[in-house]
Amino acid sequence: MGRRPSQVYVLCFISVEVHLNTRFSSKGEDNHDYKNVNVYGEDRTFTPGEVIIEDGLFAASASDESEIIDGEGCYAIPGLIDIHFHGCMGYDSCDGTQEALEKIAEYEASVGVTTICPATMTLPVDTLEEILRNAADYKNESGARLVGLNMEGPFISPEKKGAQDEHYIVSCDANIYRRFQNAANGLVKFVGIAPERDVEGAVKFIREVKDEVTVSLAHTNADYDAAKAAYDAGARHAVHLYNAMPAFSHRAPGVIGAAHDCKECMVELICDGVHIHPSVVRATFDMFGADRICMISDSMRATGMPDGRYTLGGLDVDVVGNRATLASNGALAGSATNLADCMRVAVKDMHIPLEDVVGCVTINPAKALKLDDRYGSIAPGKIGNLVLLDKDLNLKKVIING
Repeated sequence: MGRRPSQVYVLCFISVEVHLNTRFSSKGEDNHDYKNVNVYGEDRTFTPGEVIIEDGLFAASASDESEIIDGEGCYAIPGLIDIHFHGCMGYDSCDGTQEALEKIAEYEASVGVTTICPATMTLPVDTLEEILRNAADYKNESGARLVGLNMEGPFISPEKKGAQDEHYIVSCDANIYRRFQNAANGLVKFVGIAPERDVEGAVKFIREVKDEVTVSLAHTNADYDAAKAAYDAGARHAVHLYNAMPAFSHRAPGVIGAAHDCKECMVELICDGVHIHPSVVRATFDMFGADRICMISDSMRATGMPDGRYTLGGLDVDVVGNRATLASNGALAGSATNLADCMRVAVKDMHIPLEDVVGCVTINPAKALKLDDRYGSIAPGKIGNLVLLDKDLNLKKVIING
C-alpha cells in the first residue's frame, strides 16, 4: 500500500461519513436505500443492485420513508470483522480500561471494521480476569461492536511464545478457562492452547470445553500427531497460520498439515505484507480454500500511530513502517496494519481475487464466531453493517447498525 496506518486514519475521518447511532428517534430516520452499488452476496460474488437498511437491519424491500442514496457504482460489502487484534491508536485491549476499548472501537469503525473480537496476551491469571471483566462491562455505545474475545494466551508454548511473556504461561486447565469465561460474562469466543505440552491433558481439556468455546491451536510447537489429536478431540481453529508454529514441510506437516486435514477447522492469516510471503498466501488459499480462511490484522497499539517504541503484553516493541518487532530480539510482535489495509494488500499486492478476500474478512470470521445469523453478510434480518468502497478499494462510507 505504501501508506502508514496513521495516514489512512486521518483520511478516513476527513472523507468518510460514519453512522454510529444505535437508537432511532423516529421511524424512517435511519432507513436507507443504497442504489447503484455492486452488492457482495452470500454466494461470495458481486451483483449490481441495491442495499436496503430498515431500522438498523438489512431488508428485502424499502419502505416509503426510506432515503434513496446513490452509491455511485461502489462495492457494497458487509462491515469487516476482525477476530484477532490487540489494539490501535496507542491503546491495547489489555489496558483494561473503558477508554481503551472506546478508542479502539472508534478507530476500527473509521477504517471499515464494524465488528471486533480483541485478543488477550499471556499475563497473570488474575490480571486477565480483570481485563475480561472490563470488556464484559463495556457499554459499546459507539464505534465497532465488541462481540467477543480471543484468548491467545496463557495456555501456550514457551518455545513458540513470540511476543508473549513466558513467565505467565500455564498449562491448559478447564477450571482456569471457566474463571476467564465467568469474568468475561460469556464473551470468550476462542481459547488458544499448545497441545504438545501434555497431549493427553490437552485432549481432555478440549473435550470438556469444546461445546462452550472454540479451541484454537496458538503459539504451539506441536508436531502433526499432537496437533491432529487436538483437532480430532474437537479443536477447530488455528491462530495466525505459519506464525508461532512449526514450519510446514514435506515430512513434518505440523499444525498446518493437521489443520488442513480437519475440514471443520478455520485458520487465521495475517496479510499485512510482513508476516507471510505473497506466494505462501496464494498457496494457502489453494490449500485451504477461501471459505476456511479468516484474515486478521493482529494489530498492536502502534497501528494508526507514528513510528516509535510501544509495548505489547508488557514487552517493548519497535515500529518502523508497518513492521513491529520486539526490542529485545527483533522477533515480529503483531502488526501495525489494520484489517482493511490487510484486505487491500491481499488484493492489490498478493493478487488474491477480491471476492475471495471479502469473504475472508466478513462471512468467514462471522462463522468462526458462531454469529453468522446476525453478522457477516448482506441478507434480510441481519445487522445493517455496511461498507462502501470505490473501484480502487478506497473507503467511501461506513454504516453501523443502519
